[in-house]
Amino acid sequence: METWNKKFSILNYAIILLFLLSSSCNRSKFEQDASGTFEATEVIVSSEAAGKLEQFDVTEGDLLYQGQYLGYVDSTQLYLKKLQLQTAQKAVSARRPNMAVQISATKEQIQKAELEKNRAEKMFKANAATQKQVDDANSRLQVLKGTLEAQINSLSTSINSLNEESMTYEIQIAQIQDQLDKCRIINPVEGTVLNKYAENKEVVIPGKPLYKIADTKNLFLRAYVVSEQLEKIKPGQDVTVYINFGKDRKIYSGKISWISDKAEFTPKTIQTKDERQNLVYAIKVAVENTDGLIKIGMYGDVGF
Repeated sequence: METWNKKFSILNYAIILLFLLSSSCNRSKFEQDASGTFEATEVIVSSEAAGKLEQFDVTEGDLLYQGQYLGYVDSTQLYLKKLQLQTAQKAVSARRPNMAVQISATKEQIQKAELEKNRAEKMFKANAATQKQVDDANSRLQVLKGTLEAQINSLSTSINSLNEESMTYEIQIAQIQDQLDKCRIINPVEGTVLNKYAENKEVVIPGKPLYKIADTKNLFLRAYVVSEQLEKIKPGQDVTVYINFGKDRKIYSGKISWISDKAEFTPKTIQTKDERQNLVYAIKVAVENTDGLIKIGMYGDVGF
């Protein structure tokens, strides 16, 4: 009888222990307020030029900084076109007349004509010249002034026309230079290369994807909450993020950056506190990946 009582006690103890463990697991299952997976802002960098990819120094996993030079697309024909346009522009500049030199002779003639006019008027007052001589001097002066005005007008028209022609070449050169700049592959954002889609010596066209990059220092945890939790959260709210690394658990600070205004069906990979609710609301929690341990697609929990 004593042996049976002892076995019964052990059995009761085991049942109670299993119940406590089960209760503990159920409580820890939803210890946090929400769960989800980590995402990053991904950018697909594409070619902006057509030609052979002469240099492309990118490897998956590389950490690139913004503005980093990565390579170039063959730009020989564009460069030669630019030289041709620059030569044509210089030829236009060479045809541009020098107005000061062109009208200098006429100005000298006008100065002499003014002197002769003044002399004729003085002589007329002294009865040493006739009225016709005075009129002739005035007439020569007016003709020379008209000639100067016509020269200036003609030269101005010619210079303006050449300036417009030169401006046309300048615009074309700027267009070619823009195309040359687009042949250089410059990384647009800081981040880690996730995928590489092209290799050296491949022929690419505008819009051809070259690589995908993501900012892995600033990640977002996309989590889901039920309607009853919406009143507890708001954009800009500081929250705590928990991540399990095997047996270890790390805690990060986060901030709610976005709350969806539309409900959606609960994703199959996500658990909520109330599994009876089929509709949930997505939220994004901004987390700084200070130690680089958080990876895209990793699971995390959020505590409000």
